[in-house]
Amino acid sequence: MERQPEGVVRGPEETVAEAQTLLEAGKPFHAHEVFEDAWKSGPEDERALWRGLAQLAVGLTHAARGNAMGGARLLRRGAGAVGEWASGTGRERPYGMDLAELTAWARELAGVVEQEDKAISAEAWAPRLCGRAD
Repeated sequence: MERQPEGVVRGPEETVAEAQTLLEAGKPFHAHEVFEDAWKSGPEDERALWRGLAQLAVGLTHAARGNAMGGARLLRRGAGAVGEWASGTGRERPYGMDLAELTAWARELAGVVEQEDKAISAEAWAPRLCGRAD
């Protein structure tokens, strides 16, 4: 599968939208690369947020490839990083993302992949970065 171009500078809203499109298409590793670009090019005070989101996406990648232990570990690490960033900044919904919902999703998925110990569908488990549509 072709990789995302690296080093693309996007605004935060564009990053979230591009990552969401890739997650919904079952391409979490590509979403990880989009988050990684934001982590490397964004403001210093947001780097931990983007790094945590990248960890969530790569955790989903591992889980979809059947690596339950690695997937669960990265999902929990990413959830911890995103939650810690939100509590440290007081920003629970940066750029429309619902960080509480994302951390809950990651922890739930980590438990599922550990319990089932088999590959999951990346499309079926794709998170909604900006919360559930009503």
